[in-house]
Amino acid sequence: MNNFEYFAASDVKEACSLLSRYGEEAKVLAGGQSLVSMMKQRLVMPSYLIDVKGILELDYIRYDEKEGLKIGASTTHRSIEKSPLIREKFPMLSDMELNLASMAVRNWATVGGNLCGADPASDLAPCLMALGAQVTLACASGERMVLLEDFIFDSFETMLREDEIMTQIQVPAKAARSGGIYTKFARRATDLGIASVAAHLTLDESDPDMCKDIRIVLGAVDTYPHRYKRAEDLIKKKKINDAVIEKAAQAVFEDCQPTSDTNGTEEYKREIARVLVIRNIKEAIARARSL
Repeated sequence: MNNFEYFAASDVKEACSLLSRYGEEAKVLAGGQSLVSMMKQRLVMPSYLIDVKGILELDYIRYDEKEGLKIGASTTHRSIEKSPLIREKFPMLSDMELNLASMAVRNWATVGGNLCGADPASDLAPCLMALGAQVTLACASGERMVLLEDFIFDSFETMLREDEIMTQIQVPAKAARSGGIYTKFARRATDLGIASVAAHLTLDESDPDMCKDIRIVLGAVDTYPHRYKRAEDLIKKKKINDAVIEKAAQAVFEDCQPTSDTNGTEEYKREIARVLVIRNIKEAIARARSL
């Protein structure tokens, strides 16, 4: 690991000021679960580390019916897992956390660090994309909000500028007759996924067989997690039945672009994704109807 200068920022303003001063020579340290490993391998060699883990104003979970769920970027995965509020309103997030790495990692790793790392096999990003999440990015001159699905655009690549930090994740308020689920296919439950699918849908309140809205997101298959809008359009505003679900799953099979590696062939991953889409949509429907 190369030599670097370490700063422990006391608040967002100080963190942004330091980033503005040191620019591309600096890296933000949140939980450090990925960054420190990359530094040890000399994949990244920052001259300055700006630690934001101790910024208390970035560690919170709040919810109201108008603005929805707000999560501070320094909130740990374990806090998400154990939150009664999230368990009640967004159980797919709580369930996802149970199989994210180990408890030791979840106790220290932060949600902001996870999203800014933009790992293609992230468990968190597909869930939040399926829930329609936005993220807040702050710098010395102000802040902006962007959809998470736009924020991550390639493997380990985001629209985060060198003078910005992520401060908050916001999920829209839970809609009536909505439900979602995240499923990961992996060698062991806590391993990085070979393929994963997050599906979240809302049913028409007057017709529980009609899909009002749906988001389907794959992780660990393509180079980054993203929505499959052609598949979504095959279900949205339509009566849901097995034939419609299978058409959507086939669209995912055709549109995804996995690569062959030690985890399996391209065709193998496509088939896993197709099967998971079918299972997850059916389970999301069951959850939406149970409310």
